[in-house]
Amino acid sequence: MRAGGLIATGALMLAACSPAQDVADNSAANEAASRFANRMAGEPAPTPPGKPFAQSDKSDYLEFSYAYPGEAATIPALVDKFRKAMETAKADALKMAREDSASAKQAGYPFRPHSLETKWTVAADTPRFLSLRSETYVYTGGAHGMTGYEALLWDKARKRETSVKALMTTPAAFAAAIGDRFCAELDRQRAQKRGAPVAAGDDDFTKCIDPMEQVLVPTSKDGRLIDSMTFVIGPYSAGPYAEGSYEVALPVDAAMRGAIKTEYQDAFVDK
Repeated sequence: MRAGGLIATGALMLAACSPAQDVADNSAANEAASRFANRMAGEPAPTPPGKPFAQSDKSDYLEFSYAYPGEAATIPALVDKFRKAMETAKADALKMAREDSASAKQAGYPFRPHSLETKWTVAADTPRFLSLRSETYVYTGGAHGMTGYEALLWDKARKRETSVKALMTTPAAFAAAIGDRFCAELDRQRAQKRGAPVAAGDDDFTKCIDPMEQVLVPTSKDGRLIDSMTFVIGPYSAGPYAEGSYEVALPVDAAMRGAIKTEYQDAFVDK
């Protein structure tokens, strides 16, 4: 009985030291070490996405919708910001629609219901930044609606909203760093849409436009670092309405990274 007990004990000890157990132990240890290293480096632990928000309704006056992703739903400050923006936008749009309806009735012509639709999506969700972009469609009864864009940047380390331009050494330095690439890519897209090379002229539809007046959206493909900057250009800014919007995405290079303040450079890829 004693020998059998010793054998059984030995088997248990061997099982405890099996390769599978070693792999599991090492994996757990590596994960714990990684979490510790991230905390020491000031990187916040990843937060599981919350529940996406979406609200929509339709009346005789207005078709309205507003939505934002689960990544934003975990940040109380953004939830409050979006709630206020949604309520204000809806109230203003409904007021305008009712006034237009009354005017149409007085003038004896048909009223066309208005539309206001806003959707926020994630452009980058890295350890340092949550970058969001929105697309808003507005229709107020005319020949066609209009689409507008916004960007929002949340600094996870400082737990506050910031702006893309606040990351730059100066906007002028950033514009100089990306200017040639921006203009070349814009003209490439113009030529693709128009079916012919762009002949530079004096109007905004042929000359290069100011990239810093557009909506700048930091983007990331892998969720680790900001790897590109997307310039969203609305209708009429770079071409006629029929061409729609333009999106000029420029990968981060040494010149662009050099125009970012030193304290933020670690959040961008190093080219």
